Amino acid sequence: MDINSNKYTYIFSIIMVIVVAALLSYTALSLKAPQEANIELEKKQEILLSINVKVEREAAGKAFDKYIKQSLVIQGGKVLEKPTVPAFSIDMASTVAKPGPERELPLYVAEVDGKEFYILPVRGKGLWGPVWGNVAMEKDGNTVYGVTFGHKGETPGLGAEISLPIFTDQFKGKKISEGTEFVSIEVRKGEATTAHQVNGISGGTITSVGVQDMLKDCLAPYADYFLSLSNAPKDSAL
Repeated sequence: MDINSNKYTYIFSIIMVIVVAALLSYTALSLKAPQEANIELEKKQEILLSINVKVEREAAGKAFDKYIKQSLVIQGGKVLEKPTVPAFSIDMASTVAKPGPERELPLYVAEVDGKEFYILPVRGKGLWGPVWGNVAMEKDGNTVYGVTFGHKGETPGLGAEISLPIFTDQFKGKKISEGTEFVSIEVRKGEATTAHQVNGISGGTITSVGVQDMLKDCLAPYADYFLSLSNAPKDSAL
């Protein structure tokens, strides 16, 4: 075949496209398992960080098994005996798109130094993309112990500060309910003055509102669960 002909050029191009596509597919498939493993470990890292357990990614699996005593799925304020998927496998992006009563939500029961905590995953929308996090609650189901927040593309120095201690440290000790009424936590423009408020991010108003809306939307079903616990007999199990 004449290597200078158009036919040769077309055939050579087609072969190269097929070869490169095959190599890319093989590489993607071979890397899929370790990528998924890393994502799982990072997720466990973030969950543990909400209860102030700081570990390297490689150690997150063992630490998660040590500190997380139960992984529950709740719906409508009650624990599901037969959830659609296990708690850790729940896709929060899909879940929060559903009406509140239809959501199957993960809830982790942790124990650190003899103290029990509940960890509540949350997800919402920021300025440029999704925001998410974990809210750790004291045993009373009302007092925040710690939070972690993450984002996909918020502005550095502005909305991206939701993941920094200057913002997250404000949540410790805040309350999500007033008596039996769920009130959530307001991310406020200006000085926080109550147990249900934190200061927003200067210059990051839309992201701050996104976090506020996320908390209000995602914490309400958990508040119903904690209310059911407070009304349950003292010797009843989770």
